[in-house]
Amino acid sequence: MESTIQTLSHIAHLTCSACGNNHSAFQPQLLSTCCQLPLESQYEIAEPLSKSILSARPATMWRYREMLPVFSDENIVSLGEGFTPILTLNNLARKYSLSNLQLKDEGQNPTGSFKARGLSMAISKAKEFETEGCIIPTAGNAGVAMAAYCAKAGMKAVVVMPRHTPKAFKEECYWYGADVQLVDGLINDCAARAKELNADGSLLDVSTLKEPYRLEGKKTMGYEIAEQLNWSLPDVILYPAGGGTGLIGIWKAFKEMQQLGWLPKSIKLPRMIAVQAANCQPLVETYFGHQENCKNYIGKPTIANGLAVPRPLGEHMMLRVLHESGGTALSITEQEMLEGLQELGKKEGLFVAPEGAAVWMAARKLVEAGKIDRDEKIMLLNTGSGQKYMDNVEGKYNL
Repeated sequence: MESTIQTLSHIAHLTCSACGNNHSAFQPQLLSTCCQLPLESQYEIAEPLSKSILSARPATMWRYREMLPVFSDENIVSLGEGFTPILTLNNLARKYSLSNLQLKDEGQNPTGSFKARGLSMAISKAKEFETEGCIIPTAGNAGVAMAAYCAKAGMKAVVVMPRHTPKAFKEECYWYGADVQLVDGLINDCAARAKELNADGSLLDVSTLKEPYRLEGKKTMGYEIAEQLNWSLPDVILYPAGGGTGLIGIWKAFKEMQQLGWLPKSIKLPRMIAVQAANCQPLVETYFGHQENCKNYIGKPTIANGLAVPRPLGEHMMLRVLHESGGTALSITEQEMLEGLQELGKKEGLFVAPEGAAVWMAARKLVEAGKIDRDEKIMLLNTGSGQKYMDNVEGKYNL
């Protein structure tokens, strides 16, 4: 049956992120049946695929169609996500004597964050597999994105978020027609509630990395970085890692582009830096050997809602990226994030999410510590618009 499906996608199968066992890409999948860990999409290119095909395509993430998992274009659920701008931060570069400082602004996506990429992909696959509706535990932005794309697809949407989530996230979900469930606690508590609500399995759980396709949407950031930089790459990329899908996805994209010949095999890939909140830093604790893994980690809320992920399912995948890339992990305090927000606002006219402020402050720290050279090409990832976080940061600009 699988060989009879005609598709632009070159997806071949899914592999377990832990043991590498193959799983079918042509039927619905959640976690791997072997290890109960995330699955990754694998592609096969029978004939060379020239990057020249991109020049005539729309400026969305779907321009990389062959390396995305949706079989039929009619199932694509899109609001125009992707191809967000890369901005040069000249003022901050001058202030800190940096040769090359850039920021990819994911806040300019539909629904105001990078979550639009992953949820566009996940909802497209849910539609393709004729799913009734979707449910998600969320710190904010992912729930908003799922609600929007489910609305576009005509699907039921159930969003489970912490009660302390800023009002803007809740309101937007209501306007998209989602069933919003509020829970006392963090995203892991929301995940437990989502499991209860979906006990009959009638809804697709699109939690971070519990299905294979949000990762495929997020990886398009990596394809865009290479294309927008004329097939060169930064020396270092700083990424705010809560669930870590974007960190994992960008690295996956670089590896795929090497296999495609879009990037030379000899190219030096960027060091990937995972940035977390000091209030919730499970990856940092594991990376530096302070705990065996994140399974029992207890986190606290943070103004960077997306970083309040105490037990990320993809921890082993994030650690792999850090080790393969020669990167590292570090955390940023709440006060440092506020300082970063103020500096990016006053010096560059950017009102970023606190997660975006965290990566800038992480860059400053690593430069000061001599772990990033001032002459290196530094890329920051801002994952969302600061507008949605007003409840968290209102009135805190007088440091």
